[in-house]
Amino acid sequence: MTNTQVTHIQIDNYGPWTVTPEPRREVDLQTLQSRLYADLAQLVGNRDGYIFFSRFDNMIAVTNGLGEADHALIQESVGNRYPVTMSLSVATGTTPVSALGTATEQLQDAGSAQDDGRREVLRGQTIDDEFRTESDVQLAHFDVDDATGKYTDQLNEFDTFIQIEQGYAALMKYMREAHDSLSFFVGGDNVIAVCPSLDADAYHDAIAHVSESVDVELKVGVGRGRTASDAGMDAKHALETCRATGETVTFE
Repeated sequence: MTNTQVTHIQIDNYGPWTVTPEPRREVDLQTLQSRLYADLAQLVGNRDGYIFFSRFDNMIAVTNGLGEADHALIQESVGNRYPVTMSLSVATGTTPVSALGTATEQLQDAGSAQDDGRREVLRGQTIDDEFRTESDVQLAHFDVDDATGKYTDQLNEFDTFIQIEQGYAALMKYMREAHDSLSFFVGGDNVIAVCPSLDADAYHDAIAHVSESVDVELKVGVGRGRTASDAGMDAKHALETCRATGETVTFE
């Protein structure tokens, strides 16, 4: 059984802010979003967590090992450096989907994402250290099989992007509906899925579904760990084993 701690991060009142006192340049908004994500990736990553950009104004982090004080410090750091604030909600669950569901409900109960009166909310409960184990987090690192040979070196960049995104979309939807997992595109041809306790058959099924649906071939390395960082490194090593052996699913 996994025990995933998930933090839902939401920029406060972001929509109205982008058009007040008049619409802001899109290039400036994109710059702010990318810098905020980069800073949060470092702040969370330095504490052995993983963060995924989702829609940028909303982000999702796997934060096993981060306590309430860590969350408050991250929140304060952003508030001191950016013209926007953010609210955080943290929850745990045996599946990532259930944890995110609870975290989101807590945030919604605190007020709307476009409520000017809701600022820097911090809600939820983290996992006490005595209840943590070495297998709380399961991460799967998916990779498109020979993306360079099939797409990057054969197609123009936009058509390559379409192929990769179709594979990601099919995988993301299937893993959410079939296995209560959260999957995120992380650049190149890579997708990281935050999963409950799944066996090799579940990953073979996911790979087969994507192949049949959109004709994109995948391979995956799977890791378990006390933190997202631990599980993620194991998953990367397992993926390298896939590349070396030709297997489609490998556990580290």
